[in-house]
Amino acid sequence: MVADERGGGVLQPLDDAGRPTGPAEPVADLAAAVAAREAADRPRWVWATGATLYPALLRAGVRLDRCHDVELTEALLLGHAGRWGEPRSLAAAWARLTGAPVPPDPAPRPPEPPGHGQGALFDAPSGPPGPGIAALTRVYADQLARIAGTGHPGRFRLLVAAESAGALIAAEMGAAGLPWRADVHDAILADLLGEASPVGGPPRRLAELAARIAEAFGVRQVHADSPAELLKAFARVGVELPNTRAWSLRGVEHPAVPLVLEYKELYRIWTAHAWAWRDAWVSSGRFHPEYVPGGVVSGRWATRGGGALQIPKVIRRAVVADPGWTFVVADAGQLEPRVLAAVSGDERLAAAGGAGDLYAALARDAFAGDRARAKVALLGAMYGQTGGAALPALAVLKKNYPTAFGHVEAAARTGEAGGLVRSWLGRTCPPGSVGFGDGDEGVVDTGADPQSPRARAARSRGRFTRNFVIQATAAEWASTLLATLRTELAGARAELVFFQHDEVIVHCPAETAEAVAAAVTGAGERATRLLFGETPVRFPLDLSVVDCYADAA
Repeated sequence: MVADERGGGVLQPLDDAGRPTGPAEPVADLAAAVAAREAADRPRWVWATGATLYPALLRAGVRLDRCHDVELTEALLLGHAGRWGEPRSLAAAWARLTGAPVPPDPAPRPPEPPGHGQGALFDAPSGPPGPGIAALTRVYADQLARIAGTGHPGRFRLLVAAESAGALIAAEMGAAGLPWRADVHDAILADLLGEASPVGGPPRRLAELAARIAEAFGVRQVHADSPAELLKAFARVGVELPNTRAWSLRGVEHPAVPLVLEYKELYRIWTAHAWAWRDAWVSSGRFHPEYVPGGVVSGRWATRGGGALQIPKVIRRAVVADPGWTFVVADAGQLEPRVLAAVSGDERLAAAGGAGDLYAALARDAFAGDRARAKVALLGAMYGQTGGAALPALAVLKKNYPTAFGHVEAAARTGEAGGLVRSWLGRTCPPGSVGFGDGDEGVVDTGADPQSPRARAARSRGRFTRNFVIQATAAEWASTLLATLRTELAGARAELVFFQHDEVIVHCPAETAEAVAAAVTGAGERATRLLFGETPVRFPLDLSVVDCYADAA
């Protein structure tokens, strides 16, 4: 499927290998043609990028069942080939196939607050016209062939399907919006921040706290939102701090500390989720963020604006279900440790992963019932906390679960040596030159000074790759859950309205909450089977049926 700026486009049927089975068909009304074909055949749609096409179809009332997103798939395939970060657009993929110069990817679209004007169904593309339907079909066939050539093509197909489904879900959730009570939000802001400043400065509560902080330091004024000024103010009273983060401040005995901590918390709310935010992102009782599936290197989602993935718990009180409706909130507890149990092949850890509380099972099995010590050991192994107080607990973990411990250790050693690691389905980490120094700091020479910048950079990369193999697989499980749940809810009076890492919210009529909760549980079980087959490891979901998001457990 390709679109033009006048609302028309071109459709062409393809076989399972991506070969055309009929002529390209120009259509004057793309949305109507797509709706008719969707109703008749439920095909898997192939398009350059759903980020621009699908929102336009949704505005026309057209919802699709399945798609193959060429742009998202190209990014996955380039990463798998060790070419992470190369242009991934259809035009770039077509140029690579034909040997033409590869154009850079278009600049990301700026976020569009709800209610933005729409002059045409499909926006006119900027710059020269993109490649047409022939290029799309050729690139799609090439992608299918490259997927077949990966080490685990079945897994990689699932990754592509989940990533492409995520593009559909992201657009649908952005269009539906998260129910939001502006009056409740205003009451929360008034209680926390006081009145807004009539001249655009900090609200009353922040202004009062700033004055009290200055008084505690014995000066006339301190810009409490400036880390540099706070560090100087603490230094003047004899307190040297490395930074102004909360964990550093909590170790200091000074009357300014509790005031600064409160100021920092309220300042974040004021700048991220206060009146200006509400005016930009909430309309007609809905918060409409713009999600970016796979926007983080691990495959986790991001947003282009609106802070949907960082809503403070106190602000969640404004997320209230419609009258007669409720929320089913599902949270996957202990997700990453269970992923390690499933992917490592460690039978003893997998057996512990079959319990409702993995840490408690681990404690009974190897840590003399000490749950806290078992948790420290497992998290330390996954996140690279391999020294200090965690060392004795890690020794127990290594002795009793050597296969699981070896799985993350091998990923760390590969990263330290400058190599690439993959998730269970095949998402590949970026090379050391992306975010870890100047490009050669991912390799440590034998006998190198362990305190040198090169060695420290290698250890940092090792911690990243150690967790990447787990966190990226956890993101794949969550995305597969989401795609499966979308299918389960198709045709029901229920809507997916929120997704955050390992948490999903469904907005549904109150009388259907029990059925929706069962669908969520079933989707989690199916996601586990799709990724890991028959495994003793359980991935339980903590379910809450609530009228207000803040009340979810």
